[in-house]
Amino acid sequence: MSIRVENLVKTYGKQNAVNDITFNINSGEIVGFLGPNGAGKTTTMKILTCFIPPSSGRAYINNMDVELKAIEVRKQIGYLPEHNPLYTDMYVKEYLHFIASIYHLPNTTKRVAEMIEITGLQVEQKKKIGQLSKGYRQRVGLAQAMIHNPSVLILDEPTSGLDPNQIVEIRNLITTIGKEKTVMLSTHIMQEVEAMCTRVMIVNKGNIVANGEPHELKQQFSSDIILVVKFNQILNKEQLKELENMAEVKTANNNEYHLKGKNEEALKALAFNFAVKNQLMLSEMKVSENSLEDIFKNVTR
Repeated sequence: MSIRVENLVKTYGKQNAVNDITFNINSGEIVGFLGPNGAGKTTTMKILTCFIPPSSGRAYINNMDVELKAIEVRKQIGYLPEHNPLYTDMYVKEYLHFIASIYHLPNTTKRVAEMIEITGLQVEQKKKIGQLSKGYRQRVGLAQAMIHNPSVLILDEPTSGLDPNQIVEIRNLITTIGKEKTVMLSTHIMQEVEAMCTRVMIVNKGNIVANGEPHELKQQFSSDIILVVKFNQILNKEQLKELENMAEVKTANNNEYHLKGKNEEALKALAFNFAVKNQLMLSEMKVSENSLEDIFKNVTR
């Protein structure tokens, strides 16, 4: 496995930023590391990337201890921190050549050209980094994180501050990268997690409170059934009151209503009988799954 964490603790004064967490990430996984602000995500990532030591416990990258073999570990990982630290007075190509020289890469010109193509920086490669948009700066950050061809990528808020088009581009890039590498990423955008990640870990107050594939978490944390029904017309006040007497109802757009209950078949029967009684046509009826956002709220409150 690419990342292994055992009973990891990080304490600042009397506060545990990371509280005895244990997890594994296998090669080829794209894992979303989620949590509210101050939950311990960035602290964990800084430990894994050898920026800060743990107070106790162990962390391994490709079976190498991050404390005992920090230099070797850094050769195996690519890191994009939340606040992307770039030399804004350097040109894009100049900066990437500089990073390549730090890693003592052979044939740096070829490798820099490859990274510029992979990250879509061709148009901007002759500009100073300070002249780039936030989206292109993120691309430069990803290029520097990948230039030495690491087997593990750790990305902290890689799509922060990007517009919707830029988010899609970076998401597609990360998804492509994840086919060959291990990716651990932190984000607050749940749609990105559902689109990219093969597994999700949610941390709260330094503890892992959920860990599994997105569909597994939806099953594990779904206590109520939401039945989405759409009639051929908007219910009048009397009809809506009658429906509310039979089930918990949330009015959605126009003639769509969400019925909440414990039993799917009972809700479907209720909706069908209600439609027959009120001479309504059911144009749609489907079960809505809990979203990752719902799960996130439930486990971090």
